[in-house]
Amino acid sequence: RDELYARIERRVDAMLAAGAVDEVRAAHAAGASETARVALGFGELLTGDVDAMKRRTRNYARRQLTWMRKLPDVELVDIGGREPEEVAATIADER
Repeated sequence: RDELYARIERRVDAMLAAGAVDEVRAAHAAGASETARVALGFGELLTGDVDAMKRRTRNYARRQLTWMRKLPDVELVDIGGREPEEVAATIADER
């Protein structure tokens, strides 16, 4: 879970560096749909509350993991610190 949270931190930081705040402001000014306005991070970016965006994203990811663990025949694959090819080989071996 720590690796997942670190990836979330990096991803949000990358989104900010790529101009996510300006994109959200422009969407809001253009009359973003209700669906867009309730999307994860939209409101937080609009108000500049990056910490809340990161926290909500971590909470969402945690709920997803909980949900996936309850699904029959689902096997989670740890990708932390592994190359994509290694992860792909692990998945292929599990089939």
